[in-house]
Amino acid sequence: MPQDLIDQLNTYRLEHRLSQPQLAKKLGVTFQTVNRWLNRHMKPGQIHEYHIKKMLSANRSERKYPPPNAQALSRQA
Repeated sequence: MPQDLIDQLNTYRLEHRLSQPQLAKKLGVTFQTVNRWLNRHMKPGQIHEYHIKKMLSANRSERKYPPPNAQALSRQA
């Protein structure tokens, strides 16, 4: 069974080293809202679910297609 949306959102938050308030700002909601989602007290509404999926999808695309110069930069380090 694939990870549910809230698990994916929390994984995204941890991978990007975002605090709950930072994630809330990125999604245009309050810290309390994100906290309720992550603690499973509340589910995102339809509009927020759409924006969460859009953000997660964009993140997957970025990982799939790194910038062309990313390899050159890693070789220089």
